[in-house]
Amino acid sequence: MRVDGADPVQGREGIGEMEAFKDSEGKVVVEDLIRCIRENREYLSEVDGLIGDGDHGINMSKGFTLCGKELEGKDVGLCEGLQVLGTVLLTEIGGSMGPLYGSFFRGMAKACRGKELIDGQVMGEMLQAAEEKVSALGNAKVGDKTLMDALVPAVEAYRESMAAGKDMSESLAAMKEAAAKGRDSTKDLVAKVGRAARLGERSRGVLDAGATSCALILGAMADSVNRLLGRQ
Repeated sequence: MRVDGADPVQGREGIGEMEAFKDSEGKVVVEDLIRCIRENREYLSEVDGLIGDGDHGINMSKGFTLCGKELEGKDVGLCEGLQVLGTVLLTEIGGSMGPLYGSFFRGMAKACRGKELIDGQVMGEMLQAAEEKVSALGNAKVGDKTLMDALVPAVEAYRESMAAGKDMSESLAAMKEAAAKGRDSTKDLVAKVGRAARLGERSRGVLDAGATSCALILGAMADSVNRLLGRQ
């Protein structure tokens, strides 16, 4: 949807309108995330099984499914939906992904709390908060073959796109593309943190499961928000 007024992201007075959607309409974004992870359950476990325990898709699908049940029939907005998702993932699934994605979504929820409208600036703050929360849980960085290889360039691409004067829809598309490229880059990397690190060179040649799920999540979020904006 388009909202009358100045563009707070780019600081251009008189632009006339900006892209935004109501938080109250945002439950669909969380529902689309749940659907995406459930549909990719087997794929994520297959990717994880090449150098890991093979349970990434199983655990992620379990957590997202539980969130769906928790939200069923409830009239919630984006912020509350993300908070529920983050809390469920943090408390109900094991391994490293529960705390990582739990913090990811709780960070996003905190960044949009109290916002009636989600515009490009708020979305950028949500993405930045997600990255910061995940980064705070460990010392993984780009190049270590983790979800950071998808998350960091995706958030950077969104931020750079907005700074270049693009709108939220275009910036989300840039984010999605960067996340996919970051995911693909992990195929040529050697794992430096986590269980896969013990494999050394044997970890090269396959995608990282965390980067794969992160690209799916960011891609689904971009598509869902763009539908809310009437751009798809």
